[in-house]
Parts: sequence; structure tokens; C-alpha cells
Amino acid sequence: MTGGEVAGILVAVFWAILVSFLAVVLVRLAQTLKATTRLVAEVTEQAVPLLADASATVRSAQTQLDRVDAIATDVQEVTSNASALSTTVASTFGGPLVKVAAFGYGVRQALGRRGAPDAGAAPEPAVRRTVIAGRTLPSARRRKKKG
Repeated sequence: MTGGEVAGILVAVFWAILVSFLAVVLVRLAQTLKATTRLVAEVTEQAVPLLADASATVRSAQTQLDRVDAIATDVQEVTSNASALSTTVASTFGGPLVKVAAFGYGVRQALGRRGAPDAGAAPEPAVRRTVIAGRTLPSARRRKKKG
């Protein structure tokens, strides 16, 4: 055998190995593509019902939000009506009630002075009281009367 024949045989063996390697790679690639195709088909089968459920849920949520929006609008209207009513009541009855309270206080003071032995003497200091959560408590210190 000559050198050219040996070189030809080596090139032929190299090409046979290369073609075998490429054939193995192509077979594995085909298997991977088949598995990927199956996986995509399964995901599609599962995703379509999930997307339909998600779409129905979004529609339901939109309906509920529309209802909540209507309720919020009604609450805002009721709040503004209540505010207007309280303003009206305060302006209508506030002034006269203050006058009646002042008159009652004046009458009490007048009756209290009338019963006092010395009309010219200074009035007794009022007992200090503390109000806590709706209860009136007597003061901790009481002043002793000078006598």
C-alpha cells in the first residue's frame, strides 16, 4: 500500500466515525424534540381549562367590584346626607339649646345665692371633680371651710 492509499483509508475511517457521531446526535435530537412536543401538548391541554377558569374568575371579580363601587357610592351619598342633616340640626337647635342651658345655669345660681346667709360674701369655691370614661369622681383634695 502506498501513502496515498493509507491516507485515503484514514480519511474514510474519519468520515465514518464523524457520520456515526452525527447520526447518534441526530437520533438524540429527534427524541428530545418528540419529548418536547409531547410536553407542550400536555401543557396546552392543562392550560386551556385553567385559562378558562381564570377568565371566569376575572369576570366574577369585575362583577363584585362593580357592586362594591355601587355600595361605596351609596355610602358616600348617605354620609353627605348625614353631614347635611347634622349641620341643619346644629344650626336649628344649637343656638336655642345654648340659651336654655345658660338660662338654667343663671336660675340655679340665683336660687343658690338666695339661700345663702350672706348675700354679699364671696361664693364658695366649687368642688373640683374629675370625669373619667363617663364617671364623675370626687376630687382627691377637698378644701376645708374656714370658720
